[in-house]
Amino acid sequence: MGVIACIRRRVLSNEEKKIILNKESYRKDIQERISRIPIENYRNFSIVAHVDHGKSTLSDRLLEETGVIQPGENKQVLDKLDVERERGITVKAQTVSMIHKDPETGEDYLLHLVDTPGHVDFRAEVSRSYASCGGALLLVDASQGVQAQTVANFYLAYSMGLKLIPIINKIDLDSANIPRAMDQVEETFELSRDDCIAVSAKTGLNVSSIIPSVIKNIPAPTGDENKPLKALLVDSWHDPYLGVVSLVHVVDGKMKKGMKILSAHTDKVYEVKEVGIMYPDKMPMYQIKAGQVAYLVPGMRNPREALVGDTFFQYGKHEGLEPLPGFEEPKPMVFLGAFPADGAEFNVMDDQMQNLVLNDRSVHLEKETSNALGLGWRLGFLGSLHASVFKERLENEYGAKIILTAPTVPYKIVYRNGTEEIITNPDGFPDAKGQVNVEQYMEPYVHAIMSVPGEYVGTVMTLCLNNRGIQKEIEYLNTGQVLLKFELPMAQLVEDFFGQLKGCTKGYASLDYEDAGYRRSDIVKMELCVNGEPQDALTTILHRSQAQSRGKEYVTRFKKFLRFQLFEVVIQAKVNNKVVARETIKAKRKDVTQKLHAADISRYKKLLERQKEGKKQMKAAGRVNIGNDAYQAFLRRND
Repeated sequence: MGVIACIRRRVLSNEEKKIILNKESYRKDIQERISRIPIENYRNFSIVAHVDHGKSTLSDRLLEETGVIQPGENKQVLDKLDVERERGITVKAQTVSMIHKDPETGEDYLLHLVDTPGHVDFRAEVSRSYASCGGALLLVDASQGVQAQTVANFYLAYSMGLKLIPIINKIDLDSANIPRAMDQVEETFELSRDDCIAVSAKTGLNVSSIIPSVIKNIPAPTGDENKPLKALLVDSWHDPYLGVVSLVHVVDGKMKKGMKILSAHTDKVYEVKEVGIMYPDKMPMYQIKAGQVAYLVPGMRNPREALVGDTFFQYGKHEGLEPLPGFEEPKPMVFLGAFPADGAEFNVMDDQMQNLVLNDRSVHLEKETSNALGLGWRLGFLGSLHASVFKERLENEYGAKIILTAPTVPYKIVYRNGTEEIITNPDGFPDAKGQVNVEQYMEPYVHAIMSVPGEYVGTVMTLCLNNRGIQKEIEYLNTGQVLLKFELPMAQLVEDFFGQLKGCTKGYASLDYEDAGYRRSDIVKMELCVNGEPQDALTTILHRSQAQSRGKEYVTRFKKFLRFQLFEVVIQAKVNNKVVARETIKAKRKDVTQKLHAADISRYKKLLERQKEGKKQMKAAGRVNIGNDAYQAFLRRND
């Protein structure tokens, strides 16, 4: 106790006092400077780009340009998560504020750069981030040209009315073809090539031209700080010290510490603990006001209450106010069963799982029990990349070893009495008796956009058709790239479709997709049975046309992981109690005739008959105990 008291009473050195005073003085200077900037001089923008086109590098250069960070001081400032840095993707929406002084007029401008995820799995965060922006930088790689994700995100940004400024990046590369990239921007997006800004984010070449273009072309926010408070919740994360931290776009009014705010969708009241801007890390401010994209600590204990797209009002001044548009609950589209590799670690891993979900409320989590694998969880994700990122974060941040069952998608069942049911677990699929009451089965489809080199078009079309795809459109670009648009069942997409696409195009293809709703489908439940006993961990839902081939593959593979028994073991794949594939593991047999030499043939037959009878009784009474390692080995391919 005395040691702690001594630490608390420790007198700060003059150097430490000086650092603290300098930081406080710097914060007050920034606060004073921002308070004098009118809303007409605000600019909110994001960067629209395909994976690995240099979005994070360009963000760093813009922060250096405006003095937020020192040149070469930091890398990938907006990518906070390890998995974002490793994979070169953005998972969580982030923001950073910048102050730019116009050299001609001497006026200050407040710029908010909202970093958005690019992948479709995180489309909810993307659309909310775009809603807080007035424009976007459309980033195109000079060497690779326009790719699928660029196209998909362009359409989303364009549909939301954002002003787009085309940026041609990586012009320092030997393979860069700037005129070709400009032609593509002009043809694909119908944006003038004269508006294109050619830069190298890596070297900083011509990056200084971007901010003046943002100020000139992107409109200022239209909010009014004198109106009642309306703030859009863009994203949220969990801080171990502050609790829930929310990223908000203040549309109207002001927000300050101590104010009571009301959530439009949960009707819960919170007291604001802290407000501020990201510069580039959290910098507390006296207040935030209309037009700003800033952070808020609402004193919220449960992260599940932070609904992306929610609206905050000032409590007591909210009567008659309408919530801002665009709120929607995240809909999981890929479901997995997750089980600890060591069942004894369930409780420890459950705590880790709950902590990870705090930072990602779009993960659907509930506990489930499997006869084969014991206690585990049913996890729902926005897509296959989302599931992969979650698993990687669990392993990287907590060192957890986890077994995932084969992914499944939510199927819709329409009954004859008009009711509908969404099935996310194969165990919930109707059995043979229950199917009498079913009117139709439906499965989710997606609109897929793929950009591939011209020589691989035939291969990719064959891949799509083999995965039950429906061709919608084909567009040839002047770069030798081809844009293919297909409708694909979501179930095919989550089964390593992207891996197959990359494989058949030597890694050159890119893919993006969006939800296309439910379509009628002939789907069935396939059970893997061992001596007539269904194995719930290996039950799957698939299209009837795939039952035969998938059943054969499953029984052949599972046979490799089962041990020999003293009796015959039959592995069957069944659909509606009809066997579609079968494998048999022969019984382990002893040579009961080995002691006989020149005995009569009838003696041989008698011993063999007796052994046969014994094997029959053993098979009738025996049970096959399948070890956890057999399930793990079988499912590891689906991780």
